[in-house]
Amino acid sequence: MSTKNSNTSQELFNLNGKPSFGQALPLAFQHVVAMIIGCVAPAIILAGVSGLSESDTVVLIQASLAMSAISTFIQLFPFIKFKSYQIGAGLPVIMGISFAYVPIMQSIAQDADVGTILGAQIVGGIVAIIVGIFIKQIRHLFPPLVTGTVVFAIGLSLYPTAVNYMAGSADYGSWQNWLVAIITLAVVTGLNHFGKGFLKLSSVLIGIIVGYVVALGFGMVDFSSVLTAKWVQFPQPMHFGIKFEPSSCVAIAVLFAISSIQAIGDFSATTTGGMDRMPTDEELSGGIIGYGVSNIVCAFFSGLPTATYSQNVGIVSSTKVVAKRVFGIAAMIMLVAGIMPKIAYILLTIPSCVLGGATISVFAMISMTGIKLINNSKMNYRNTSIVGLAIALGMGVTQANAALAQLPAWVTTIFGKSPVALSTLVAVFLNLVLPKEKEE
Repeated sequence: MSTKNSNTSQELFNLNGKPSFGQALPLAFQHVVAMIIGCVAPAIILAGVSGLSESDTVVLIQASLAMSAISTFIQLFPFIKFKSYQIGAGLPVIMGISFAYVPIMQSIAQDADVGTILGAQIVGGIVAIIVGIFIKQIRHLFPPLVTGTVVFAIGLSLYPTAVNYMAGSADYGSWQNWLVAIITLAVVTGLNHFGKGFLKLSSVLIGIIVGYVVALGFGMVDFSSVLTAKWVQFPQPMHFGIKFEPSSCVAIAVLFAISSIQAIGDFSATTTGGMDRMPTDEELSGGIIGYGVSNIVCAFFSGLPTATYSQNVGIVSSTKVVAKRVFGIAAMIMLVAGIMPKIAYILLTIPSCVLGGATISVFAMISMTGIKLINNSKMNYRNTSIVGLAIALGMGVTQANAALAQLPAWVTTIFGKSPVALSTLVAVFLNLVLPKEKEE
């Protein structure tokens, strides 16, 4: 390799490096492949619960891609610096629509509409900004034991969604739906354990492609809407409106506070894995403030809540490629995809059984990530009580449908339809009031 090419290659491993477009493009595409299905799946799931029309679902999918791109740009290139504060971390991260909010969004959508979710998202964004400003003072409220319990509850609450998708939307529970779902799951699992490099990183995408081909053989795919779709359509501001319903705002705001703290883990994993250092206080604060600002912007453009994507953090740790130019190109690819309705309509042709087979493994990993975080603390009687009671109350109350029927409706909205809010509050409260054991 010539000295010039060698120097260009080294630019990939420099945060502000300027690698050539030819070198950066395949690495950027790898990041897009790793996150694109996870980015659009929450929109598809929510559209199904909300009963949205096909055209409205496309708007939601387009906004998911375009707003993930804008959120990524905000994190990559901080702006409006004031004293020790900035908007954006300035770190190599990819932002995308988060599965963490799906359980609460589903519960809100059953009683209200997408506009109510977007209004609550704005409140959540404000909460995230406050967390970012005061991160040093409140970080102690959310140790790994608490955040792990919350992540575990999120994973558990998503399993019924995945299983219902595996059973299919058309001809629910048929053997064809289950066969396609199991084949998709088998491919994803096989590549995760036996694949290497690109195959392993793209396991979910490849699994969906294989499941899609099998579904084509069963006549499950209809391309008629793709043929008539527009080539270009820009995101539509306020398409679903914005409504502020107090109980919905509280439910999502609690999760935003938790996700803000959880983002510290992704920012830290990015810098330690890619740059062999911990993030600075300015980077952490800016990242969380940027997280809040970007979610407020997303809400006005019909984009659902975003968060840092851990699978992309994993790519950074394995490749050590941290040049922001690579991530900027990835964001541009997402932005272009977000203004092309044909891409959204193609994604809509994916049968639900295929999505279920692919996403159940993702949901399983969310649960296991929670368990890993929990295990960072010693599992003594105190800590097992915190985790056990938080999960028991959170999952138990939501599964006992009429348990809160005699209480005000806002109590049911916040605590009765998703285990996340109740598990969070119980875990935080018990962690504060239960005496620590000597070994801690």
